[in-house]
Amino acid sequence: MSHAPMNKTLLSQIKEPADVKRLSVEQLETLAGEIRATIITQVSGHGGHLAPSLGVVELTLALFSAYDIGTDKLVWDVGHQAYAHKLLTGRVDQFHTLRQKGGLSGFPRPEESPFDHFGVGHSSTSISAALGMAMARDLKGEDNDVIAVIGDGSLTAGLAFEGLNQAGDLGRKMVVVLNDNEMSISKNVGALSQFLSRKMTTPFLQRLKSDVEGLLGGIPKIGDDLAGYAKRYGDSVKSFFTPGILFEAFHFTYVGPLDGHNTPLMIKVFNEIKKLDKPVLVHVMTKKGKGYEPAESDPTHFHGVGTFIPETGLASKFSASGLPSYTEIFGATLCNLAERDDKILAITAAMPEGTGTECFRQNYPERFVDVGICEQHAVTFAAGLATQGYKPAVAIYSTFLQRAYDQIVHDVCLQNLNVNLFLDRGGLVGEDGATHHGAFDLSYLRHIPNLVVMAPKDEAELARMMATAFEYDGPCAIRYPRGTGVGAEVSKTPQKIALSEGELMRDGSDAVVITIGSRVYPAVEAAMELEEVGLDIAVFNTRFVKPLPEEHILELAGRFNIILMVEENALAGGFGSAVMEFLNAAGASDGKTIKRLGIPDEFIEHGTQKELRALLGIDKNGIKKTLKALCTGRTNDSSKKA
Repeated sequence: MSHAPMNKTLLSQIKEPADVKRLSVEQLETLAGEIRATIITQVSGHGGHLAPSLGVVELTLALFSAYDIGTDKLVWDVGHQAYAHKLLTGRVDQFHTLRQKGGLSGFPRPEESPFDHFGVGHSSTSISAALGMAMARDLKGEDNDVIAVIGDGSLTAGLAFEGLNQAGDLGRKMVVVLNDNEMSISKNVGALSQFLSRKMTTPFLQRLKSDVEGLLGGIPKIGDDLAGYAKRYGDSVKSFFTPGILFEAFHFTYVGPLDGHNTPLMIKVFNEIKKLDKPVLVHVMTKKGKGYEPAESDPTHFHGVGTFIPETGLASKFSASGLPSYTEIFGATLCNLAERDDKILAITAAMPEGTGTECFRQNYPERFVDVGICEQHAVTFAAGLATQGYKPAVAIYSTFLQRAYDQIVHDVCLQNLNVNLFLDRGGLVGEDGATHHGAFDLSYLRHIPNLVVMAPKDEAELARMMATAFEYDGPCAIRYPRGTGVGAEVSKTPQKIALSEGELMRDGSDAVVITIGSRVYPAVEAAMELEEVGLDIAVFNTRFVKPLPEEHILELAGRFNIILMVEENALAGGFGSAVMEFLNAAGASDGKTIKRLGIPDEFIEHGTQKELRALLGIDKNGIKKTLKALCTGRTNDSSKKA
């Protein structure tokens, strides 16, 4: 590469991955610093996944230096750590749009770049996807390399081991890079995490090595030869005492652990293993948040962070309302209820802070379980607890609970067990985009027999629904949105709600909005503003998707000819579909003007929650616009008929 002008950064000259291969070791070190500075600047201003991306800068540079990214296929697991990858694949000039509406995604996406070889966003998929690519390569007679990068947190999920098992059995050439920072989002848990953390540098193993060499060296005549023999085969001893024994059992050649911030060493290793025609696992040790002290000190907070002041790491924006989030309300209420009921337990999948269960862990550690990134296990584990009279609360983001659908059906609902599912981030989550929106939970839950499905309009109703769930002898699911509510006062002794009991928020005479969850208050606000143009709109909060408040819905259908259903869920099979199915079966939909608002049959990209709700017409203004059109249209039709 030709030398650039003094005022031009190395990063600005990287237009494609091949440009990285031409850099010297010194230039790579300079480039690593520029990448970190760019990531910190961007994330501090707009939020994002900071600590994971800072931790793999050198690893990314080593991979780009050793492989031909483009011809060779690189699959990042989850994608939280892919910001450096984006910067090195021709997206420097677009990086300021990261996670903003119309801008770059926060995750690798093939639609965005030919160098994003697989779309990700959920954990533990990389090995399976990479193996598929490796087999396809062999079937086509090609000879490119395939590399999967997976974190030690993601390796705790069963899917990762299914991929390892198949890859070892097939024996096809591929590389799995285990990025070991002893973190997923929160600190890793479980026996596997403890096993991976065993290093040859521990005092015990160092003493063992020294003692064995000393013992053998002391044997007359042949001692020196035996000691030399043992030293030459030290790698075998090392693999026995480190994770090598695990991965060798899967028929992978194990290399490591290596310093994941030593770029020259990793380049050398990757170039050597390219010669091997078999599955290889390279174990690298990295530090999450590397190069930015606040993130190194608190990698959990800086895993996915909002805007902050780069010089201090302190948040630059606080909630304008000062209200607690739904997540915080859930955690506090769970602790209050558990204080009076020792049968309540809390289960989360590697996200105690993210799900609000950290306070439960601190107050009731003996009744708290973090299962790691194992949503399927979490649900069936809860089912086992429920068979013995306990009341497990399984707290998982809506989008991640999709991974446990079969367990919800067969292990919980088929046996009608008292397992309570709490789905955080139900609906549109914002900047994380399509992989993280909780767009489908009402659809994939409401058709399962025995399951009660609820969604609160505010914080107080969430607490009451939680009390309802723990009192109910059977499975329940409660979904609630990301962010803060309206400031409703929450009782420390919330009263339960009778099953299928809805709530008429306001009455009217021209039309009725039947809605649920986060769309209740926007519907009420829309109705209040429509009074100014002479429209009298009723708003009904169903509270329950299942069982529906059927009697009240029938009564409303008998009084109103214009019915609008609003939800923050997929329209296909969602809440509005449930109401329409009921009205049709009851013969109460004939002659009515009925419309649904919700998430259409497409994946919604990233943007703020406010932007996306406006885009879909499910915010206050969108509801107003639809109601005006419906009422005007109905009036015009009636006039024509008259």
